[in-house]
Amino acid sequence: MAVDVASDGEEAVIRATATAYDLILLDVMLPLRNGFEVCADLRRSEVWAPTLMLTARDEVEDRVRGLDSGADDYLVKPFIFQELLARMRALVRRGAVPRPTVLAVGQLRLDPAARRVWRAGRELSLTPREFSMLEMFMRHPGEVLSRFELLEHVWDMSYENRSNIIEVYVGYLRDKLDRDAIETVRGAGYRLRG
Repeated sequence: MAVDVASDGEEAVIRATATAYDLILLDVMLPLRNGFEVCADLRRSEVWAPTLMLTARDEVEDRVRGLDSGADDYLVKPFIFQELLARMRALVRRGAVPRPTVLAVGQLRLDPAARRVWRAGRELSLTPREFSMLEMFMRHPGEVLSRFELLEHVWDMSYENRSNIIEVYVGYLRDKLDRDAIETVRGAGYRLRG
């Protein structure tokens, strides 16, 4: 392996935005800027190299914060070196696939971790079900989603499939987004327009 080392968070951002790395090992407790900030900045800059955070901070909140900032994996110190190498190999196999922390389709932006949605820069207030349905649409932009797929991902499987709940919630979303945001594809389902 060929390795470049950054001594602080600012240098890490400069190096990672200038070079296409196969993998980034990121310590959380970096001088100048911590690993959470560095990871979030890299994702905002569309640096998609698989990122593994290493830290002694083992609280659940820290792990959640690391993953929500855009890290692909989180390993707590002390660790066994063979496990680190195995996790590195697994991440390199995945490659640098775009995995933005905030979803964007047209004028819509959705932050799954913060549970917030904006349209044209204005924040929208959605119920938990509306949010989950919009998130499903935004994870599949331009694709037709069937009633069954929406029921399966937004409601549990015990929900009555003959109900018109999908149509009702699509109507709620249209009211909050705009009438043309979600297209009905007759006999197939619904599609979010970009």
